[in-house]
Amino acid sequence: MSTMGPISEPLTVTYPIAETFHSLQGEGAWAGANAFFIRLGGCDVHCPWCDQKETWPSQHHPRQTVTELVQEAVTAKPSFVVITGGEPLMHNLQPLCQALKNQGLRLHLETSGAYPLTGQFDWITLSPKPYKLPQAEIYSLANELKVIISQEEDFSWAAMAATKVKADIPLYLQAEWGTEAANERIFAYILSHPQWRLSLQTHKYLGVR
Repeated sequence: MSTMGPISEPLTVTYPIAETFHSLQGEGAWAGANAFFIRLGGCDVHCPWCDQKETWPSQHHPRQTVTELVQEAVTAKPSFVVITGGEPLMHNLQPLCQALKNQGLRLHLETSGAYPLTGQFDWITLSPKPYKLPQAEIYSLANELKVIISQEEDFSWAAMAATKVKADIPLYLQAEWGTEAANERIFAYILSHPQWRLSLQTHKYLGVR
């Protein structure tokens, strides 16, 4: 990974930032890996069980420039940078992605797919929601599919989404954190649908960011 060097794209582009932090990825195929998170403010998907509702109004969050965000990421020296939200694709991610890529950083995206893809990513975690339907083209670009389960009807939504992604990517079911029975439902479902895996929010169990 390179040290901070010249960046050719607009340095004054800003994004509403809910938080940035350096931790371990807690979910999915990269769970346990060293990651720097950039959580963007703004989301209109509005999942009723969302654990990041404070990110929904983008105007409530301070804005940071591309330069500031890249400097934080480079200083952290992570294995990869995760751009998440909120719904990060509400914003044009091209300036931020290009600047991070110019520093040799691997980029991961966590998205519901509700908006067109901008920026270049090494890994896309697609977590589609029925509350605001994904863009059709995002399914074929996903590197992993993660569906949140809070009620029985969510399994049908998961099954439908699985028919749209590439056949060789990992499929995850993840319990909505506040629904105690969800893990039991997922456990039983996976035993009869072996193409799926269980995703745990390990960072919450460990009590870390």
